[in-house]
Amino acid sequence: MKFDLEYLEKLANIVYENDLSEITLEDDEQAVCLKREKQVAPAVAPIMPAVMPATVTSQVVSAPKAAEAPVAAPSEPKGKPITAPMVGTFYAAPSPDDAPFVKVGDSIATGQVVCIVEAMKLMNEIEAETSGKITEICVKNGDSVEFGQVLMYVE
Repeated sequence: MKFDLEYLEKLANIVYENDLSEITLEDDEQAVCLKREKQVAPAVAPIMPAVMPATVTSQVVSAPKAAEAPVAAPSEPKGKPITAPMVGTFYAAPSPDDAPFVKVGDSIATGQVVCIVEAMKLMNEIEAETSGKITEICVKNGDSVEFGQVLMYVE
């Protein structure tokens, strides 16, 4: 994947429009991390707005080689993760008055809708890639989620 300037500008717009603090993408050869820093104006300057416009900085770094990757501490297996395919807002149910798509302990089938991620006013149904039982739901209804963030685990 090549991170050209136009692509980075699109990512910066996503960070700004969704009020995110940071977004990180990486592949085998390179990685990019966009961070949004909010600056607060001094209290002694009443003419200036309380919050300065956010700035977006970027940094492209080489991804570490497999031998250099840190070893994670062993933990209890939670199952296969279902991750957010995009940046957006997590919704557990089709509408506020409806029951959630799934709860911990529910059995699901491949292709079953398990949640919605709203991105740029579009509701994206997230389907299970595997069948099994929901062992953990890692985010709350209405939470902002990042690309690749674990939403829930299926065992």
